[in-house]
Amino acid sequence: MLLGRGPHCYGLPMMLDGACHCGALAIQLETARAPSELPVRTCGCTFCAKHRPRYTSDPAGHVTIHVNGIENANQYRFGLRLADFVICRTCGVFVAAYEPGSPGRAVVNLDVLARAADFTASPVQFTAYDAEDAAARSARRAKNWTPASLVIA
Repeated sequence: MLLGRGPHCYGLPMMLDGACHCGALAIQLETARAPSELPVRTCGCTFCAKHRPRYTSDPAGHVTIHVNGIENANQYRFGLRLADFVICRTCGVFVAAYEPGSPGRAVVNLDVLARAADFTASPVQFTAYDAEDAAARSARRAKNWTPASLVIA
């Protein structure tokens, strides 16, 4: 391998790891794209207006959300109630939004990732939620969110 070039340069998957502050919730985002190539999004919903997360996803990747004990996670739903906003009960950090299904899908709060500083794309904000019904929202997420697994140990 050439100096300064990671496996993503050859189309091989890389793992981007992260966790909440106390470590009870962990994220593993598997992607063939470098963090600088992944999208950065912000959201205009009322939850995100208060938490201010920056999101990323890779529809060609996979994210695993690890919950170390169900007692350590809040799974908050609002609006159309399609996705769980996964929040640590111990330290209060919001790690991801997860929509159950086959496959499940998620967007990651990229600021919980160890390599958050490597995400350099300018954030794009989505705000057209009032125009979506449940089918339209799920279709948008199927196109843009990362296939995901929620693992509770």
